[in-house]
Amino acid sequence: MNQQELLDKAREGLANAYCPYSKFPVSAILVCEDGSVVHGVNVENASYGGTICAERSALCSAVSAGHRKFKSITIVTNLDTPASPCGLCRQFMVEFGNYEVPW
Repeated sequence: MNQQELLDKAREGLANAYCPYSKFPVSAILVCEDGSVVHGVNVENASYGGTICAERSALCSAVSAGHRKFKSITIVTNLDTPASPCGLCRQFMVEFGNYEVPW
């Protein structure tokens, strides 16, 4: 998949986000080292601390499927400008290496 296809796929995933509190859907497409693609969305919880961001959602799904190395992660929101991952997501992403986060 090229970058535009990844962006398009990530944008389609915004509809799957569960964000009744913030109304801020986020979608992430993670490209694994073997070329497989894993999707994640944010899933909010009334406790807020139980909320999982799209980046971590994608990484947890990938790790659960046996993946440990990644080429890139594409993250989208409904904003006109790119949104930066939160600090917890950045720490979570770096745990699995240095891979591209395209803008």
